[in-house]
Amino acid sequence: MALEPPGHEVDTALTRETLHGLSFENTFGGVPSFLRRRLTKDLSGADLAVTGVCFDQATSHRPGTRFGPRAIRAASAQQPSLPIYGWGFDPLSACAVIDYGDLAYDPGHLAQFPAALQAHIATILDAGAGVLTLGGDHFITLPILRAFAARFGPLALVQFDAHSDLWPEDDPARMDHGTMMYRAVQEGLIDTARSVQIGIRTECPDYFGIHVIDAFAVHESGPKAVAARVREIVGAAPCYLSFDIDALDPGFAPGTGTPVWNGLTPNQVAVILRGLAGVQLVGGDVVEVCPALDPTEATAIMGAHVGMELIALYAWTRGRDA
Repeated sequence: MALEPPGHEVDTALTRETLHGLSFENTFGGVPSFLRRRLTKDLSGADLAVTGVCFDQATSHRPGTRFGPRAIRAASAQQPSLPIYGWGFDPLSACAVIDYGDLAYDPGHLAQFPAALQAHIATILDAGAGVLTLGGDHFITLPILRAFAARFGPLALVQFDAHSDLWPEDDPARMDHGTMMYRAVQEGLIDTARSVQIGIRTECPDYFGIHVIDAFAVHESGPKAVAARVREIVGAAPCYLSFDIDALDPGFAPGTGTPVWNGLTPNQVAVILRGLAGVQLVGGDVVEVCPALDPTEATAIMGAHVGMELIALYAWTRGRDA
């Protein structure tokens, strides 16, 4: 494959003519769409749409994840000029990926937010595209799962996280980034027998049948064994993957609202994600990136790389020979 040097393209988020292929724009300038994909509300021809949800009103500790989508997009600028390393194919050429921009909502009317987000995701799914969402705090996964379950039925869930987010919640209208998976179970959005949480290292009274591979188990058994176990659990079910950046140890990703020590390493995450190639991924999210808490931008860089891995997983079963 002949690669172009950077510097002869500019603002490819606005000017690129095709939805496929690499981008050769200077990493330090231009409109920062995710991976320099076309920034558009036109879903025609798109296999996968990336969208941002700038919401952090459900956080329980340190706020600021509303700025996560912008930071992840900026951090992703260094990636799309070369094929992703080690996958053996270029997912940006195999799949037509667009940046659909951010959800518009009124922060003065928070009660309207869940329905607005669910409708936003449903619009993309109705057009036949998958969705990769950049958050935002982890509450956003609940309305997203509602939209996905309405289309696919109960989903297999693969959740990377320090926290189970399964704390019981009696008020279905309450927004909390620590209870939304409980609501997802209660609403039948996920198939618990086909679901697994990876990297957990905080207490939880009840996992409601979801499989758990905690951080200690990852460290002890190794990421290849974890990936094999996750594939066994998920099977052939349609799968949604939710990645809370605090699954990583705060030494690698300090810019998050509820950091917990003894987390996963980038190597463990990369090996597990690549070991999931072949699962029927229908969508995913990267959440809880809080750029103000990490002046090095390492956390946003981690989020951008996880997002690229999810695109590769999505493309793996959708034309990687293209």
